[in-house]
Amino acid sequence: MGMSAKNASDVFDITVIGGGPSGLFGAFYAGLRQMKTKIIDSLPDLGGQLSALYPDKYIYDFPGYPRVLAKDLVETLVEQTKRHDPTIVLGNRVVELERVNEDLIKLVTGDGAEHFTRTALVCGGVGAFRPRTLKLDGVDDFEPSSILYAVEDKERLRGKRLLIVGGGDTAADWAIQLADVAQSITLIHRRDVFRAHEDSVNQLLSSGATMKLFRELKALHGNGTLTGITVFDNRTKEEERIDADVLLVTIGFLADLGPIADWGIHVEKHAIVVDTTMATNLPGVFAAGDICTYAGKLRLIATAVGEAATAVNHAKHFLDPKAKVYPGHSSEMDKSVGVRIDENLLVI
Repeated sequence: MGMSAKNASDVFDITVIGGGPSGLFGAFYAGLRQMKTKIIDSLPDLGGQLSALYPDKYIYDFPGYPRVLAKDLVETLVEQTKRHDPTIVLGNRVVELERVNEDLIKLVTGDGAEHFTRTALVCGGVGAFRPRTLKLDGVDDFEPSSILYAVEDKERLRGKRLLIVGGGDTAADWAIQLADVAQSITLIHRRDVFRAHEDSVNQLLSSGATMKLFRELKALHGNGTLTGITVFDNRTKEEERIDADVLLVTIGFLADLGPIADWGIHVEKHAIVVDTTMATNLPGVFAAGDICTYAGKLRLIATAVGEAATAVNHAKHFLDPKAKVYPGHSSEMDKSVGVRIDENLLVI
């Protein structure tokens, strides 16, 4: 089937797979480049991990915001993206990607629907990563409200005795942000070195949380509802029981590429390999955000949106070799404001 076999209105210039921050910004930037854009995401709402896992968590490292709630950042990103009216498909996972010919890529979603596009940008989002779960006897006997892997509503923890396990940014951030919500907070970590930003560690140390280092979980106590947790010192094996109503587990994520692994894309260590243009080994297929990897990769929201912009600009050039990769400043290219600055005009 060639391009002529499809109605032009059914074919998009770029389809963004994943509606997290990188996908949203990529779709917005595609709009700036006057590309006909579609977003497909497996979740019922846009926002990826920010919406699904920690909407009430503060983000401190996104440009322009001293701090911003994840759900509020999503709201502004969605507003920005919708400025150019992309087609949005939610609650449907892309299960197949096939290059039909040199002009056309076919995507198939879980409901069997076919989506045709000239280029694709894979921004895995929450569908590519899932929280690492607790491996402890009896964990399934407790209510979901007793053992959490994400905090979707801070108010559910008000007045609770909270135990947090983990030593990364997520553990530190929640200990800081829930200090005025929970009755008490105890943080246990199996080492004395944290994998969090230095500023977060400093705030953690002054947050009032009880710190128990070189500790690991041994047993959960309670009849369906958590009442306490036994931990042990991994140096001396000495055990200690801690009263707790809620256990928040923040021990990282597991990569799960799912059907992406079968698309013929070059993958290393559960991540899509890209070059400096964010291109994969498949012509016209790009990747950005947590799902991709390259030398020097930093998994930050700030870098993810930059990767998406890079990918989109190179996708534009891929579609039209006469189009410049660097389009100029956004103030010069957004046709929605009805102004295009003449590049030969000198303004003083």
